[in-house]
Amino acid sequence: DSSVLLVGEQVAAIGNPFGLSGSMTSGIVSQLGRLLFSPDNGFSIPDVIQTDAAINPGNSGGPLLNMKGEVIGINTAIRSSTGEFTGVGFAVPSNTIKKIVPSLIEEGKYHHPWMGITGIDIDPDLAKIRELGNAKGFLVVTVIDGHPADDAGLQGVSKTVEIDGKEYPIDGDIIISVDGKEVRKINDLLVHLQREKSVGDEMILGVLRDGDLMHLTLTLAERPDLQ
Repeated sequence: DSSVLLVGEQVAAIGNPFGLSGSMTSGIVSQLGRLLFSPDNGFSIPDVIQTDAAINPGNSGGPLLNMKGEVIGINTAIRSSTGEFTGVGFAVPSNTIKKIVPSLIEEGKYHHPWMGITGIDIDPDLAKIRELGNAKGFLVVTVIDGHPADDAGLQGVSKTVEIDGKEYPIDGDIIISVDGKEVRKINDLLVHLQREKSVGDEMILGVLRDGDLMHLTLTLAERPDLQ
């Protein structure tokens, strides 16, 4: 159960780095809930485990274990400019794997739920420009035509202002909650999708539009494959 992991907990990674089969390395859980961008498909993986256990080419797909020998994640990626381990590795948590694997076994693929938006987190500069005070949330920049967010009535950015040579959006919906849970950044939204939702499910979005709070119902579709 990866939900009970703690930062600082000891872990071990098993894999075949550089073709050396059955290799084991050890380390700790460096952080939880990381957002990992996947360059292969252009999407991000939320809720990822960060570890300093050495992970190198050939480790991907191998287990990350706790000290009881239980699988708490699947080694996935490293952050490195050289392609070799530099102390920052990532693993998809076991609870995510448990949700995905049955679909992979039965159908050969997992049907990722999809909203059909792009956006950015609200940072202090943007909050000041938009006069949001201490508000947090996820600003919808683009709503993809014909996809769930479009059908739900979400609105993206259509106006910007230039300040000190930088463009800032001055409109666009800001998602601040999903199904009653606070959304402070994109990772909060993606974690809720991953843990709680499937294709065809509905969710209620709390949205700030021109200073007014509204609630929109969105029905999730299947995430398309990027061509």
